[in-house]
Amino acid sequence: MEESYDDVLIHMDRKLSLLLHTVPPPAQRMIIIEGEESIAYRFEEQTIHQAIVQKLVRILSGLRATRILVEHGFVQEQASLHRMLDEFNEDVLFLSLAIIHDEISELHERYLAAFYEEEFDAETAMSSTQKRPMIPKKNIRSYLDSKISDDNLGGSSEAARTVSKFYSGYLHGASDQIMDLYFGDPPRFHTNGTLGTSRHREYRDDFWNYMYRGLLSFGFALKAFGKEVEFEENKRMAWEFCRSVGRDYGLYGPP
Repeated sequence: MEESYDDVLIHMDRKLSLLLHTVPPPAQRMIIIEGEESIAYRFEEQTIHQAIVQKLVRILSGLRATRILVEHGFVQEQASLHRMLDEFNEDVLFLSLAIIHDEISELHERYLAAFYEEEFDAETAMSSTQKRPMIPKKNIRSYLDSKISDDNLGGSSEAARTVSKFYSGYLHGASDQIMDLYFGDPPRFHTNGTLGTSRHREYRDDFWNYMYRGLLSFGFALKAFGKEVEFEENKRMAWEFCRSVGRDYGLYGPP
């Protein structure tokens, strides 16, 4: 599988580079925090396309970070990243479908306004009055349900909510999930990873799903950007990736 993962990540690198070259690049901006001037990069246009590529950046970076954790058996931290990747993938679908269906709704506009809002609106962090609004995930999932049937996506908002709730226990450190680290003879907490255990094997296998979902997100993004040739290439990559482990989710047939 390691070779297949390498191929998928390189594929995503190339597609991300392609999409980044289709949007206006970030520009330098002077910001002042705690009385200190600093140069930062920002997308000045703040478009929906620029938001999509930024989310793809986090998906690709997150997959690479997750792979490192998988290799060393840190399953609790891997599960926390799974929770983050779930949201990034949903966000890419949410934004991409607005373009594909040519209907950027008021919900999308509020999402983008919150997404691009600066972290601080004053010269010092303590005097800042910024309170970033959060778009409820249930609203995003409801939108996804309205645009993609279960047969196409392989799930529903309720399934997504259930998975999110499960992984939130790892992200926020719930007792039930922490106790997964307590085992052995004599039993003890394993804070140096769970390499080679059944729990490690379980999460190592689950990592494949997140690589595959990353490919799906890139596919939706390529479709939204009107990159039909690259979209077909992504379909072939996803199909080959499924075939490499004998899985068939029915989303992409043979090329």
